[in-house]
Amino acid sequence: MELIVRAVDVGSGNTKFVTGVAGAEIRCASFPSVAYPSSADAPTWPATERRKTVCIPVGPLYYEVGPDVGLAADTFRAKQLHDEYTESPEYMALLRGALSMMKVSHIDLLVVGLPVALLALKKASLEKAMVGSHQVGGGRAITVHKAMAVAQPQGALVHYAAEHGKMATIGTEQSLVIDPGSRTFDWLVCRGMRLVQKQSHSINRGISDVLRLLAAEISKDIGTPYRDYDAIDLALRTGKAPIIFQKPYDMKRHLPLAESVAQQAVSTMRQWIETPESLRNIILVGGGAFLFKKAVKAAFPKHRIHEVKEPLFANVRGFQLAGQNYALTAMNSTRERASGEAS
Repeated sequence: MELIVRAVDVGSGNTKFVTGVAGAEIRCASFPSVAYPSSADAPTWPATERRKTVCIPVGPLYYEVGPDVGLAADTFRAKQLHDEYTESPEYMALLRGALSMMKVSHIDLLVVGLPVALLALKKASLEKAMVGSHQVGGGRAITVHKAMAVAQPQGALVHYAAEHGKMATIGTEQSLVIDPGSRTFDWLVCRGMRLVQKQSHSINRGISDVLRLLAAEISKDIGTPYRDYDAIDLALRTGKAPIIFQKPYDMKRHLPLAESVAQQAVSTMRQWIETPESLRNIILVGGGAFLFKKAVKAAFPKHRIHEVKEPLFANVRGFQLAGQNYALTAMNSTRERASGEAS
């Protein structure tokens, strides 16, 4: 019987997860990493107002999560920007929200991610917290039988190797994976698939820092507090001016500030890389890849910077592949033992 393997990457900006696998295709979805608490389950909405969210019980509270969470009544968006995020009820609500949208009754192996700097500290406790029965709202529960936590950029390396047909050769190559996220800027140096711990790390210098900095500059310019981070983020990604006070706002003069954050993060990372000339692959992934590409290229001018399709899902797709390989190895080992005992 084929084992059910699924992957979830709960980031500070978005929660990404695998909804299904069809041959080589790994289907993914995401929703904002925002969880609105309430003391009771969500009311039944009229058909015309129904939104794509689920209400997840965690402890004494319920948390509304999902693609349409921005339509929730509370407009305060608390971000879990701290190293104990994985131990918070919001993290569990987001994780269970992803589980509820997978349409499975149980999961044999669940793969989740951690920032590089937290892997050694949080791996064992997170894996333990993931195993067991998870209430996902509406009276439903999903049981996770085994969990595996990996460094977030490690998933991207697996995905890159699979996407570019390098699974057979990457084991002999040295790679650098750079993953700018909402809260953290992660990087991972690997020999093959093995982590070089002393050259891998993460710092709290991500897209959220850029958005806060630009919001502060816009606030000074327009003379009133401006905190529409989603509008700024969309403007950075599309190049289209945000609408402020019914008029397009020209953000071009603020772009050097955004680039300075990327340069600071990349400069810090560069100090950790001992032998850049030995790097065979430099892979840029994550939701903030578009903003950090220029700084990364400037730091490694003699290298080609590789990107992947849909960089937002690179980590979680790699988690899924790693989990499937682990499960296949475990199944083959079990069959070999059973065969040996039978003979």
